[in-house]
Amino acid sequence: MDISRLTVKEIRELAVGPKGAGPKFRQALAEDKRIGVLEIYRKLLRTETAMIYEARRLTKMFTYEKDLKRKGSYPIAGVDEAGRGPLAGPVVAAAVILPEVEAPIGLDDSKKLTAPRREALANQIKKTARAWSIGISSVEEIFADNIHQASLKAMLRAVLGLTLKPAHVLVDGFKIKHLACPQTPIIGGDALCASIAAASILAKVTRDSIMDSFHKIYPQYGFDSHKGYCTPEHLEALSTYGPCPIHRTGYKPVEGRLRL
Repeated sequence: MDISRLTVKEIRELAVGPKGAGPKFRQALAEDKRIGVLEIYRKLLRTETAMIYEARRLTKMFTYEKDLKRKGSYPIAGVDEAGRGPLAGPVVAAAVILPEVEAPIGLDDSKKLTAPRREALANQIKKTARAWSIGISSVEEIFADNIHQASLKAMLRAVLGLTLKPAHVLVDGFKIKHLACPQTPIIGGDALCASIAAASILAKVTRDSIMDSFHKIYPQYGFDSHKGYCTPEHLEALSTYGPCPIHRTGYKPVEGRLRL
């Protein structure tokens, strides 16, 4: 393939199209002596290498699902929660049954992703999942039961809300009480298991959306920015205005700012 008469700009445009993956085009890039063309070639190689590593990472994240399926368990749901640590708002859980060995590119622990990336992945997960569901425990339940028990309740509700009954559940961290089907707790599962990672994203995006809604009711606290977590700005607002109805009054930073 002769690209000698093309400008670097024209070659760059070809590289991002279908010809960019063609072996003859790649060979022509490698043989071209222009610095700009060689940089295009190196960028294509870097992109290709990154895609290979991403494919391998995603394949590895399905290890738990594939192992369970080999043993006869299918479908498999991943479960995770968001909101254990904040000073305000509910704890939200999600349960997800992904398509067999198929996940959106970039799927990962929600804490490692930017908010826009989480939003984009949440939309993909909802479109491609065989089933997904959300479970919520209120601030009142957190106060009455403690955050651990409230989190387990939210996760149970998420699993029970699935329209497709799972044969096995993979859960981040702890076993879910009163769950009828078999389950496997995985410490740090949101970074190790595709189904749990997907659930972590849906739980986080859903909870963030809830906190954005609360911001409209209680704008003085800045829930749209910190989502209820313990930040200097949040603590300052608590000191100024005192707790509002969605604050977790059993938490020490909130309890210490209750107005008598």
